[in-house]
Amino acid sequence: MLEIESLSVNDRLDQQRLEAEMIYGSDDDMEATNDYSSEFNDVENFTITKITAGVRDPNRVNVFLDGHFAFSLDIAQIVELNVKVKQCVTPERLKELREASEFGKLYQRTLEWLLTRPHSIRETSTYLKRRKFKRKQTNRQREREQKPLLPEIQDKTINLVMERLLAKKYLDDLKFAKFFVENRYVRKGISQKRLKMELRQKGVDEEYIKTALDEVDRPEDEELLKVIKKKRKKYSDDFKLIGYLTRQGFDLNRAKDVVANYSEETSDEL
Repeated sequence: MLEIESLSVNDRLDQQRLEAEMIYGSDDDMEATNDYSSEFNDVENFTITKITAGVRDPNRVNVFLDGHFAFSLDIAQIVELNVKVKQCVTPERLKELREASEFGKLYQRTLEWLLTRPHSIRETSTYLKRRKFKRKQTNRQREREQKPLLPEIQDKTINLVMERLLAKKYLDDLKFAKFFVENRYVRKGISQKRLKMELRQKGVDEEYIKTALDEVDRPEDEELLKVIKKKRKKYSDDFKLIGYLTRQGFDLNRAKDVVANYSEETSDEL
C-alpha cells in the first residue's frame, strides 16, 4: 500500500478510493455484478458476511452475501430494513433488498437533481423516464463491449420514487409555480401570457398558475419596461419594438402606450 501522508487532501481521497476499489471493486462494477444470483441459484439461503462503507457515496453501504458483493443500500434503508451482519437472507428477501437498493439509488439521484432548483411533477417524471432510457442505451453499449449489464430501471421503481417525493413534499406544483413566476426573467422581464404558456408546458394545473400569478407582484407595465430597456438599442424603430413585445406575449395596446411614454429616466427607476 502506498504512503499517503505527504499527499494533498484530494490526492489522499483519490488514493483511498483506488485502494478500496482494488479490494472491493468500483461502484459500477458492483452495480453491474449480476453473476451472484445465477452462481447461487441452487442455494436456499444466504448469509450477510460483510457491510462496508460506499466508495464514492458515504451515504450508501455495500452488502456482501457469502463473501460476494450483492447490493448497496443507503444508511437509512439499512436501519429501516434491519440489515445486519450474520443475518440469514432467503431468495425472497434478497429480491426485496435488491429492489430496495435500486429504489434508493434512483431516489437519491432524483432528489439531488431536484435540489438544484424546484421542478414540476411532469418535469420530474420526464427526468426519470430519461434515466430509464439512458440506462437502456448504456446497457446496449456494455453488451457490445461484453461488460456486465447494469440493472434496468423498472416502471414500478419510478412510481415508488415519485410517490416518495410527493409524500415528502419535495414535489409541489403550486410552490413550483410561485417560484417560477417570481424568478423567471426577473431582470429582463416577461409577460404573464408567456409565464402561463411555459407553466402549462411543464404540466402545472391552471388553478395553480392563476394563484401564482395573482400572489406574485409582477405588474405588466413594469415587465414591459424591463424588456424595452433591454431591447431598445436593438429595436430603435418603435414599430419593430412593439412587434417584438407582442411576440413575447404582451398586449398590443399596452405595448404601444408604454413604448410611447418610455424614457431612460423611467427605466432607471426599476
